[in-house]
Amino acid sequence: MTEILKTNSFSIVFLVFFLMFSCHDKIHFNQYKSIANEGWKASQKVLFEFDIKDTISSRNLFINIRNNSEYKYSNLFIITELVFPNQIKVIDTLQYQMADEKGVFLGVGFTEIKENKLFYKENKKFLLSGKYQLNVRHAMRKNGEVHPIEFLKGIQDVGFSIEN
Repeated sequence: MTEILKTNSFSIVFLVFFLMFSCHDKIHFNQYKSIANEGWKASQKVLFEFDIKDTISSRNLFINIRNNSEYKYSNLFIITELVFPNQIKVIDTLQYQMADEKGVFLGVGFTEIKENKLFYKENKKFLLSGKYQLNVRHAMRKNGEVHPIEFLKGIQDVGFSIEN
């Protein structure tokens, strides 16, 4: 009986290590930046720098947002600026749903903090090798107002990941 338990324990440990390392190969880049407690300032660009060497493979790019219960909105507008090694810039305005129609936050998490993995670009090929930059800033406004919300409360971290 103890021999069977030792074999099963070894198999479980082996499986866990296999899954940890196989998932790690899938991620090319993953980084988070914390937002100050007073909120995400409208003029604050969250900057990510990453190197690309492989110009053949397609990758999925994600904006990762961690929010808490202080976030008052059901959606999130952000502006991204992707800067290529040759200094060409691609600017996108994106909208993501953050809560369902009942006001329950989407995302993963058991506490008040929810993590949202939001598609930024799907099957993206980087045609140039070198150093890239991604700037992310929020573009949230109250209904009928022109100026952005000065300090967007409830966003704790902004992340960016690239996966194979």
